[in-house]
Amino acid sequence: MNPAPRTVRRSLPWLLAALSMIGPFSIDAVFPAFPAIGLRFAVDDTALQQLISVYLVAYAVMSLFHGAVSDALGRKPVIIAGLLLYALASVGAALSTSFAMLLACRGLQGVCAGAGLVVGRALIRDSLEGAAAQRLMAQVMMIFGVAPVIAPMVGALLLPLGGWHGIFWLLGGFGLVLALALGWLLEETHPPSRRTAFAPRPLLAGYASFGRDALFWPLLVASSVNFAGLFLYIASAPRIVRELLQLSAQGFPWLFVPVVVGMIAGAWCSGRLAERASVRVTVNLGYASMGLACALHLALAIALPQPRLPWSMLPLVLHGIGVQLAFPSLTLLLLDRFPQRRGGISSVQAFASLLLCSVVAGLASPLLSASMLGLALGASALTAVGAVAWWRYDRLARRTLARGLPPADPGAAIQAEIAEPR
Repeated sequence: MNPAPRTVRRSLPWLLAALSMIGPFSIDAVFPAFPAIGLRFAVDDTALQQLISVYLVAYAVMSLFHGAVSDALGRKPVIIAGLLLYALASVGAALSTSFAMLLACRGLQGVCAGAGLVVGRALIRDSLEGAAAQRLMAQVMMIFGVAPVIAPMVGALLLPLGGWHGIFWLLGGFGLVLALALGWLLEETHPPSRRTAFAPRPLLAGYASFGRDALFWPLLVASSVNFAGLFLYIASAPRIVRELLQLSAQGFPWLFVPVVVGMIAGAWCSGRLAERASVRVTVNLGYASMGLACALHLALAIALPQPRLPWSMLPLVLHGIGVQLAFPSLTLLLLDRFPQRRGGISSVQAFASLLLCSVVAGLASPLLSASMLGLALGASALTAVGAVAWWRYDRLARRTLARGLPPADPGAAIQAEIAEPR
């Protein structure tokens, strides 16, 4: 059980949302600069796509350690150190004199950027319980939702002013300012009495204990693949906007605005449902929205071989709603499987999600983004995997919890797992 819920500062949702925006800004702000970077270093589209894949792979691998380090040293120092190193990597990217140097700096960005996202999720669960934690998670994701649409617009606006270098200078400045703000405003939520040692053997033992938990795997899969289905469109943005829609760099909002509208709406709905509906109902609504979005993606791709605005982009609204309806509840359920190792479990979730997104960006996107039908089929397959994983967790959780808590509502036992973790 957690200690009694504490009062959190009003600045906390904004600080956590800013931390979560590091990832989308690091990816999406660079998209409009792809042609300029390709021209500067004489590389093709396949090489440029590695600017995303290298960042995500480094992010995924290092995310396995951010949470465990924060379990040992505390949340605040890990976040601030990560941001300072991220700012340094961004400066290096801005000063790059070769494509190899730029890729190396992107990898260093990925190594550092995950500290805020991974540790921030554990910080939420350290601070609050039950519906309050779900509301805060939803608030953070609602604010975070504006990042994907702002980032490419900011990148496009900076191109005439500072070129592609200016984008990385902005990222470095953002990381530095955020580190200073967190040093001043953020309170430590993981006291020394609750910390665990950071050593290879306990770390591996902890990860092994996660793998032995039957309910861990379906939750991990569900929480990872849902966003990957939507990320397939985000990672394919340069090709969708420039080749399929035949728009300029100023056309990125046609794709990102529907995504952001859906993500903000879904996060808002998740927060509103926190005390009004069971977790099972909320997640099921999310999958219903994602399923409808996939059906519309497929129907429009078949009916409109040449994508047409705004119709071809509108299903992204429903897809974003579904992802954000399901994500806060799935994340809290996963974190509460192991209350003493929330940093570690958040690391594993981030690793799985980011590794999958790196495969989507580096492999699935180049293969499927030649047509809207290919993208629709890929997104539908990923969503179907998430739905099956959630159905599996639902069955196992109700069967397990019913032995000690026969619920009147089939979703009550699952809701109880958030309010009363093991």
